[in-house]
Amino acid sequence: MIEAKNLEKYYGKFHAVKDASFTVRPGEIVGLLGPNGAGKTSIMKILTGYHFSSGGTASVGGWDVSENPLEVKAAVGYLPESSPVYGEFTVEEYLRYVIEARNIPAKDRVRAMERAVHSCGLEKVYRRGIGNLSKGYRQRTGLAQAIIHDPPILILDEPTAGLDPNQILEIRKLIKSLGEEKTVILSTHILQEVEALCDRILILNEGLIAAEGTRDEIASRLKGDERYRLTIRSADPLGKDSFSRIPGFLALESFTEKPGGIFDACIAVEPGGDGGEAIFDWAVERGCKLTSLVRERYSLEDLFSRLTGEEAADA
Repeated sequence: MIEAKNLEKYYGKFHAVKDASFTVRPGEIVGLLGPNGAGKTSIMKILTGYHFSSGGTASVGGWDVSENPLEVKAAVGYLPESSPVYGEFTVEEYLRYVIEARNIPAKDRVRAMERAVHSCGLEKVYRRGIGNLSKGYRQRTGLAQAIIHDPPILILDEPTAGLDPNQILEIRKLIKSLGEEKTVILSTHILQEVEALCDRILILNEGLIAAEGTRDEIASRLKGDERYRLTIRSADPLGKDSFSRIPGFLALESFTEKPGGIFDACIAVEPGGDGGEAIFDWAVERGCKLTSLVRERYSLEDLFSRLTGEEAADA
């Protein structure tokens, strides 16, 4: 549905997008995640035909964005970061303007208007001036203009930026429902947004795609430690140095002694082995009772930090 190959984008001497390649399959909701300035908006503007790339190719809905920009625009509903609404219009007037700009046939206009208004929950504000609406309703109006021609693809740039918590939840729910029928690519730097909405993630950093896949797929590709949280009951004293005898041990990240010979610990071990089995065998050899053992999954925050933080920049 969306395919980018070796995309490049320069603004003068500034290299905003660097050799970016990715695919978005039909029916997916894919998140472009990255810090400010990572290249998310530049990629979206290339995909929608608002900017030409400096190199590489991109196709949307089977159309090349450079060779067939009008066909791409017809197949895409686009919501820029700043919602493109006009405050002097009512919601009805603005959507009628968009319908005419989209050249929707006269026989389909009433149905297109009703579908967009209903899908975006605009019935209560349909005849109100956009300038008097809350930011949440202005964002809904922006989404309505993006879907009014019933495109198969939605491209949304920071769709919840500047909204309050209740408005964010409403817009997320709306996007999730739209994603049941359409292919959606959205950009954000909000980690919870990706967790709540997206099937897959593209993590960008300084114009590069640092990782692609689900959270677990990205975590499995990262080189580094594995972490385990465990609780042990031991009749004998258990010092911090005792854990260093576990095969593959790297570090003791936390250690707490409780009454009754109970010890809580979090340890890091080398990846690739069976850390859980090694910990179990170590506890048996010491005559300890292992009452809890949990392998910690990388959180999205962990992955984001590893791929976009100072260490990633240095690499």
